Amino acid sequence: MSVGIDIGSKFIKIIELQKAGTAYELRASGIVGYVGQPPENFKDDSESASFSGLLKKLFKEANISSRDVAISIPEQLVFTRTIKFPLLTDQEIISAIKWEAEQYIPIPLAEAIIQHQVLERKESTIPPEIKVLLVAAPRKLVEKYVKVVQNAGLNVASVETEMIALTRVLAPLDKTVLLVDFGAASTNIAITKNGLLNFSRTIPTAGEAFTRAVAQTLGIDMKQAEEYKRAYGMSASQLEGKIKVALDPVFKLVADEIKKAIQYYLTEEKGESPTSVIVSGGTSSMPEAATSLGRLLGIEIVVGNPFQKIVVNPEVAKTITSYAPLYSIAVGLALGMDQ
Repeated sequence: MSVGIDIGSKFIKIIELQKAGTAYELRASGIVGYVGQPPENFKDDSESASFSGLLKKLFKEANISSRDVAISIPEQLVFTRTIKFPLLTDQEIISAIKWEAEQYIPIPLAEAIIQHQVLERKESTIPPEIKVLLVAAPRKLVEKYVKVVQNAGLNVASVETEMIALTRVLAPLDKTVLLVDFGAASTNIAITKNGLLNFSRTIPTAGEAFTRAVAQTLGIDMKQAEEYKRAYGMSASQLEGKIKVALDPVFKLVADEIKKAIQYYLTEEKGESPTSVIVSGGTSSMPEAATSLGRLLGIEIVVGNPFQKIVVNPEVAKTITSYAPLYSIAVGLALGMDQ
């Protein structure tokens, strides 16, 4: 059994997969919203204990069988960079990372957990080079997340960034694509090439900003605004297009930031232009959101389905399909436990 837990800023999502030969079956799933701060902002043990209790309850209600889990940490709190080296051996890369990491990470190395992944070996270029993805997270941040999960009676088998998990489940193995994950507090984007994360960026505008725009424009409370946003989204024909009018400026802001990130990747990283965009997260299932983003970016948009390679019971599929974009990171985490 493989279990992935995605702790977002408003929701906890959990997925359990069961290996069936070379395929995976969805064994269990669950989602719960919470009020208050996510683990990185906990001020005392009471907040941590309350959160662990909620996680424990979700675990039981979702009927999860394994206690070994993979968890993610927020993308906006980690540091991801690509570095180019001469053609080194794997052992030489480890040594080089130790020397080079300091100039790329804005915290002391002693306070960071650092991992790397070889993205590409270019033996035919002059000079030959190797491209490496460097990922660093504050040690205290990782410890907070591990502690809150352990206090729920679970064993943390692995910790990953959100976009590495998302890449695993949504990125095609033969193309360069842009992944856009709409969270509640931030929108995370990544450019992947041949199924590997090459670049990531966080935009501090997401689901809550969309809801606030509707609330302020229509003069209604946040709860009602959330319902309108989910029901009518970017549709010009629904509710006289009032929700679309409220959302348009925020949507354009996100699209402009995505364009800037792509441009940076093309000019500074010398990367290839993405051929399509795959979206996930709550906002991606908002009516006509994907179509609107496609028009703004001028690129083909696809709503990612994290269960496309997972065997799902037909009865379960009926209830989980509408929530599928919310589970992408959790599915990616679960898949990673077997790799």
